[in-house]
Amino acid sequence: MRVLAIGAHPDDIELGCGATLAAHRARGDSITMLVLTTGEQGPQASQSREQEQRAAAALLDAELVWGRFADGSVPDGRPAIDLIQSLIDTAGIDTIYGHSPNDTHQDHRRAGLASLAAARRSQQLLLYESPTSTRFEPSLHIDITGFLDAKLALVQAHRSQVLKNGLVDLEAVAAQARHRGFSARTHLAESFEIARYTIRLGSQLGPTALADAATDLRLRN
Repeated sequence: MRVLAIGAHPDDIELGCGATLAAHRARGDSITMLVLTTGEQGPQASQSREQEQRAAAALLDAELVWGRFADGSVPDGRPAIDLIQSLIDTAGIDTIYGHSPNDTHQDHRRAGLASLAAARRSQQLLLYESPTSTRFEPSLHIDITGFLDAKLALVQAHRSQVLKNGLVDLEAVAAQARHRGFSARTHLAESFEIARYTIRLGSQLGPTALADAATDLRLRN
């Protein structure tokens, strides 16, 4: 499976779906991380944040792509849509994780809207929450038991946000995973709003036998 995760700023992806990406990597899936800005308007220099994002991507053995949009001014029009759609097409992406548009941060909202537009022909698009999400109503939960430590390591790679400026609380990240797990009736989970999620039911019969079985059912009716 080829996975694309989209974030407006460094650390957005890791906070939203870091454990899920670690689970994808553990089963051999390829991962591309698209970060639309360097977060240069935050309290830390953009060079530091770029280095931190590269370190997090390396932990996942993920390809890192920068959008190079201005922090605070992510567009929801053609430039962002075309960039995301080009990545989906050229990398043959199967599954996409992006921001929920229900968010108080304008970059998160616009990144989410651009993802919805760019992935309009994709079969799997899941939207993650951020600390600034509003009205987040998840309907799909991914069991991340065994992957919370990996998520915390990914988040902690963004040292300026966790250690220097105190913008990210690792205890709160762990507590959220437990809260979502309780809602999902498992121990730990990351939760998503479904924009689109298509499931193919496999069978040991194979496509020819399945077609014959479908014909048989039609004849019976």
